[in-house]
Amino acid sequence: MPGILFMVVPCYNEEAVLPETTHRLREKFSALIQQELISPQSRIVYVDDGSKDKTWEIICDTHRQDRLFRGVKLSRNRGHQNALLAGLMTVYSEADAVISMDADLQDDINAIDEMVKKFNEGADIVYGVRSKRETDTFFKRATAEGFYKVMHALGAKVVYNHADFRLMSRRALAALSEYGEINLFLRGMVTLIGYKTDIVYYERSERFAGESKYPLKKMLSFAWDGITSFSVKPLQIITALGMVVCFLSVIGLIYCLVSWICGSVVPGWTSMTMIVLLLGGVQLLSLGIIGEYIGKIYGEVKHRPRYLVETYLNDEEK
Repeated sequence: MPGILFMVVPCYNEEAVLPETTHRLREKFSALIQQELISPQSRIVYVDDGSKDKTWEIICDTHRQDRLFRGVKLSRNRGHQNALLAGLMTVYSEADAVISMDADLQDDINAIDEMVKKFNEGADIVYGVRSKRETDTFFKRATAEGFYKVMHALGAKVVYNHADFRLMSRRALAALSEYGEINLFLRGMVTLIGYKTDIVYYERSERFAGESKYPLKKMLSFAWDGITSFSVKPLQIITALGMVVCFLSVIGLIYCLVSWICGSVVPGWTSMTMIVLLLGGVQLLSLGIIGEYIGKIYGEVKHRPRYLVETYLNDEEK
């Protein structure tokens, strides 16, 4: 008997692309149902992350016209990761498996077929991985590849060239629901679950319409959140750096004492200034990194909700 597949699609100001996304996903799910790869009870769920345009109106109209589509409206903008988690946690108990993807149609919808097949073969988590980055600019490609290399170097396990296009079984999502941290980095959290995993390779397309929701500033912030949420190596680097600076300071102190005893002390304003600036810079950088970790701890201990669902359009809505 075909399993029930849900698809969760976070949306933020996606009115330009949502009609085309709806058209393509409807065709794909109809084909999968006809091939008996998924159950007719399968659904597509749009999650409106506090959009300022007509995204929610489009979702409501789509739901009224076709019950294949559902809608989840968050009380306010909470960011992509929280919106994605909200959708996953809202629907996973109704599905055998859930696929997450963005609304911009950059992820290859045709890869869904292979994901479903690998799930039917026993995989609990199937990662959608980009086979190449030819559609990216040189800068974006270089920074993205650098991000994955830095994450691995710092000990955070992430799947190379994987974003948030993945399939997760119900039991994998049940395990994910046990992770209660406020600072979300789902690409890293999913790898911690374990269970049987597999990979589907696909070619990522250019955005169909609208503007990217991840400009450089947000990309850097997202990368830093991932590093500080899944690795303590920056703190270890500070410790190592402090030991090196301390060692060099002892050598400098010995040199100064020897120079004083030999009577060859010469005023060294430049060298002294450089040392003060170096130590001051290292100290401020260290305090900044430590502050980031303390800030995350502060956010975690308050246990505020990661999101609030204002409206859920399901099959019972009229």
